Parts: sequence; C-alpha cells; structure tokens
Amino acid sequence: MTNNNKSEFTFPVGYHTFHKRQVFNFQLNRWHSLGYARFEDMKEAGEKINTFEDWKREMLELAQEAVADTRLMNATFYYRAAEFYILQEGPDKALMYDKFSEFFYKAFERDGIERFEVPYQEAFLPAMRIPAVTEKKKGTIVMHGGFDSFMEEFYSWMRYFSDHGYEVIAFEGPGQGAARRKHGLALHIEWEKPAKAILDYFKLSDVTWLGISMGGWFCFRAAAFEPRIKRVVASSIAYDYMKTMNVVLRGMHIFFIRYLRNLSNKMVLRAIKKGRGMDAWQGAQMMYITMKETPVDAFEEIFLQMNEKNLHSDLVQQDVLILTGRNDHFIPFRAHDMQVKALTNAKSVTGRVFTKEEHAQNHCQIGNLGLALEVMVKWIGEKS
Repeated sequence: MTNNNKSEFTFPVGYHTFHKRQVFNFQLNRWHSLGYARFEDMKEAGEKINTFEDWKREMLELAQEAVADTRLMNATFYYRAAEFYILQEGPDKALMYDKFSEFFYKAFERDGIERFEVPYQEAFLPAMRIPAVTEKKKGTIVMHGGFDSFMEEFYSWMRYFSDHGYEVIAFEGPGQGAARRKHGLALHIEWEKPAKAILDYFKLSDVTWLGISMGGWFCFRAAAFEPRIKRVVASSIAYDYMKTMNVVLRGMHIFFIRYLRNLSNKMVLRAIKKGRGMDAWQGAQMMYITMKETPVDAFEEIFLQMNEKNLHSDLVQQDVLILTGRNDHFIPFRAHDMQVKALTNAKSVTGRVFTKEEHAQNHCQIGNLGLALEVMVKWIGEKS
C-alpha cells in the first residue's frame, strides 16, 4: 500500500552545544536529531534554561507558539519535552502527556497510522502499525524503547523503515508511555511476556526485534525466550548495570542500599523535591515507571534486577546487531564488549561502534540518526 500523504523526515547531522550541562543538552539534541524540533528553537531554549522549571516553561512556550503557527509536529514534541522533566506525578504531568498524544495524532492523521490496544494481564499494551510503502513487503520490524520513551517518539524511525519496504509495529511495554499512564502497568524485566502478547496479537512468526536505549536490554531478554524473533537489533545496550560501573562506584551503591537505606531514600527524595540534576530526574523516573514508593525500592527493581544472570544472553540464538556510541554518557563503553562476548550461542553477532567523527558517538546515535538507520536497514536486509 502506498500513502502519498505520508510524512517525511530529515535527520540532521551534528551534536550541538545547545547547553553547557549534559542533562539539558542531550535532550535538546534528542528532539532535534529525531527530526521533530527546529534548530533555532532548541538554541533559543538552551540559552534560557537553568533549572527543570525553566525547562518546562520554555518548552511549553515553544509548544504554544507552534500551535499558533499550526506547526503541529513541533508542538507535539515540545509538549513531550515539557513533560519530560516534570518530576512529580500529578495533573500537570498528565496534562502534558495528553497534549503530546493529542497533537501527535493530529499532526500525522493523514499518514495511515493504525492504533491498537493489545490485551495484557487484564490491561492493555498500546501499539501502532504502519505498512511498508513499497509494493512488496520485505518483512516486519517490531520496536520499543526503554527507560523513558513513548512509542510515538520513534515515528520518524518507523517511517524510515517503512520507506525501505518494512511493515513496522511499535509498542509500549509495562512501565512505558500509556501502558503506565493509562493502564497502570508497572515495569518488570520479563520482557518475553509483552513480546509474546504482541507476537500473538499480530500473528507474527518471523520478525526483526528492535530495542532502543534500555530497550537494548529488554530485546535480548525477549529474544532469549521467544523463537519467533529471528533478528535482534539493540540500539544501545545495558547488559548488567552494576557490572558496567567501576568497582568503587559499585561498592558505594551496594553499601548505601544495604546499610544506609533510609539515608539514601531521603537524599534522593530531597533532590527530587528541589528538582536539581540528573540524579533527581533518574530517581523520580525510576519510581514512576516501577510504581515503587521509594527510590531504593525502584533502584532494586531496575538496576539490580537488570543484570547478566537475568538477561540470559546465552539463550539468544538469533542474528544480532549491536549499535553503540563510543562516548555514550549513560552507558560505559565497556558494556559493549561485555554484551558481545556474552552472546555465545547467537547465530551471528555484529557490533557497530559509532565515533565522534561520524557525529554519532552519543547515546542511541543522537547526532546522526540517519547513519544509524542506514546501518540497521542494510544489516536487516543481509540477514533476512
């Protein structure tokens, strides 16, 4: 099926210094690199932001200006950006999410997006599907994010794959997007369960499975137990969060969890209340997606459970592609080699490391997504 009204995206090349602090700079680059935000808007916002409250104010102002100018795509992702650093669960966070969702489906209503609610544990997993635009479908790609993403964020990726002949299905698992916000599903590590629900619902038996960011851990966990997944693409990996830390930092985390639990909770909750820094955001996001009441409980649910043992890399028998940024500020580079070496029974393992010279050295290749997508499509074609 060909849709002549479909949206097209440009993936700009370059990782820019919109802000001196990485906690803001990466997110400003994120929305621009995905093809959704104007360069001048990100530059202007970066000059005015010092706190999370500043961030929310500037992004909301950009969203309202975009609505007034009928730039619905820009408005969509400026509302998403505004929601991103709202740390406290409540009506404000919910409103920004609803605005994001509303404007996304308005902006792309002519693109022929199909929306689904897949039954899962007395609730639902949201999913969206777009067809291949070529006369002959080459295959099906199923994709999802990880720690903080919504499925709609990857729409520009979906369109790229669709343009290259693939049917694409994106979904939100427990703890993500509307699965958490509308259906109350808390994050859990057994990703083979939502994978099974998606594969059963769409009657799929031969798919390429793409996990993005923390989804790079989930995709291997799913593939370990789900033979209908034939090819696995991990855009960033996690492997074992504790083992990727240096010995000193790992020891400090364990000490604080075991012996200073109450103090640890108080410190993180205080940071969240003040709304300062990456630790505040990570702590708030951990509690939100796991639906735990304390930061330490949430930390144990994610960072202690998402380990080498629970990943079951040795059970992965598919063709595997791993994409890693050489200077990923979230995941230490040592995790790349750990994950490659752990896939002892994979049919094949291809590791692609992106560098500063390629403008793709950052987390999930923010700075040159076009190159990363090109690598993925070429590899999928070779392995199909």
